[in-house]
Amino acid sequence: MSNLQYLVRQPVTAVENPPLLILLHGYGSNEQDLFSFAEELPDEFLIISAQAPLPMGGGSYAWYSINFDDINGKFSDLVQAKESIDKIAVFIDEIKEKYKTDPEKTFLLGFSQGAILSYSLSFFYPNKVQNVIALSGYVNAELLPETISKDIKTEYYGSHGSVDQVLPVEWARKNKPFLENLGLNYEYSEYPVGHGVAPQNFYSFRKWIQERL
Repeated sequence: MSNLQYLVRQPVTAVENPPLLILLHGYGSNEQDLFSFAEELPDEFLIISAQAPLPMGGGSYAWYSINFDDINGKFSDLVQAKESIDKIAVFIDEIKEKYKTDPEKTFLLGFSQGAILSYSLSFFYPNKVQNVIALSGYVNAELLPETISKDIKTEYYGSHGSVDQVLPVEWARKNKPFLENLGLNYEYSEYPVGHGVAPQNFYSFRKWIQERL
């Protein structure tokens, strides 16, 4: 059992085996955050917004801790990150089974920490999801399996704010060569914003999603 709390938006249009969209919020947020997108996304989706397992107080949660010290500066708890990846993988299977979703149409959308884990999960669990939408995140080389499967069919959409003060845009720009060297389909765009999602960014990834339904 994953034991992750979540919000659900049932398909607006009744579908026997609906496509599934799972939302993973960023560090210090909660499952309400990305759920605000739900009303604007295609009616046939079953939309699930998961809450990260680590409470930070005041309704804030994290998928893994980010620590600060004088020697290492800022560093991520990679053990917790991998535990969360495994929990999310189990959670996806539980949701697919419970709601009888279309096994060929699973979308994973993450913001910031949620985006980092979405990329990682697609390599640790090849083809568990067909589509990854990674907003303001990057491929963390420390969160990859030792050997990357050559059979990954997942497609990727990435976007980033060009003046992001939290996760530098330079980190996100490394995603494209990394993914394309693996022969993977990746669409990337930048917007003149900080660590957030611009309206035109939302319309861009919504169009990308609709093309894959």
